[in-house]
Amino acid sequence: MQLNDLAKKVGISSSALSQIENAKAFPSILNLKTIADCLNTTVGEIIGEYETLSQNPRIKSAEKKFVKQNEAGTSLYLLSHHDPHKQMETYSMVFTEGSDATEFMIMHPGQEFIHVIAGTVLIELDQKEYILSTGDSFYFNSGIPHQMKNINKGNSEVIWVITPPNI
Repeated sequence: MQLNDLAKKVGISSSALSQIENAKAFPSILNLKTIADCLNTTVGEIIGEYETLSQNPRIKSAEKKFVKQNEAGTSLYLLSHHDPHKQMETYSMVFTEGSDATEFMIMHPGQEFIHVIAGTVLIELDQKEYILSTGDSFYFNSGIPHQMKNINKGNSEVIWVITPPNI
């Protein structure tokens, strides 16, 4: 889009828009929102809010983000930066003895991948049971009824990848 056309749509002068573009002036929130709408994007995208993923794709172990813990005692941790354009979501799920993935695992369009880092879990998929131990993996369509629980004496941990992101 030409600078003049965008400036006209936003309702500011071409000169003012040029100064905003070159960081010589700062737009009002209203103008910033209008610019984003005209460019079919978000204010966050314009101000670089989501650059973390492309500029720093690494997450150090200490940087993983706690998401939530369900009533059963299973904790969910996000293993990637937030980005509204992601096509999959990556988690670490840490189970206490006897806990399950209630509240986390739901039926939805898409697919899921599970890799057991430590311990032993039971996956129920379409009324069939599968036992996975350390190093085992599991891949399935998310539209099939499914659930997972820890059957290990002690904690278990899995890497859980879902697409599309839905939590």
